[in-house]
Amino acid sequence: MIGRDVPDIVFKTRVRDETVEGPNPFRWQDVATGEIFAGKRIVVFSLPGAFTPTCSNEQCPAYERLHDRFLAHGVTDIYCISVNDAFVMFQWGKHLGVTKIRLLPDGSADFTRRMGMLIRKDHVGFGERSWRYAMIVDDGKVTAWFEEPGINDQGLDDDPYGETAPEKLLAWLETHPA
Repeated sequence: MIGRDVPDIVFKTRVRDETVEGPNPFRWQDVATGEIFAGKRIVVFSLPGAFTPTCSNEQCPAYERLHDRFLAHGVTDIYCISVNDAFVMFQWGKHLGVTKIRLLPDGSADFTRRMGMLIRKDHVGFGERSWRYAMIVDDGKVTAWFEEPGINDQGLDDDPYGETAPEKLLAWLETHPA
């Protein structure tokens, strides 16, 4: 994975637009990976799903809490990618009170598939989801890779979380300045 360019895809997002009338003042906005990653140092972490226990209680809040420490190491933005749609990701962000990290919906799993991290979690009724991974991306190129052990489609995991914890990425950043 290290040295590889991130996939060239378009995320289907929703953005607030006060010109849209009604109770849901949002419009669709396509966001290309080139817009996100070009010329920047970005942290990405991906997880199995919004509103799931480990993702909601540990991983996402930890990245939010340590956001400023990442910025001190030259990181421009932190993105959480999940195989969920824009509506689910928006509501999850509201539920968690996330304001510093950015949630990106990978509803069709295009990014996750091209990263080689798409798995099936049929054993818990999820269908296709992302394996838990994190990376540091410099100008569109993966420079550090973190992945939970045991990637599989057979339901043999107990949702491991440790290798992709923000502290692991911060330790790497301390020895690899921008």
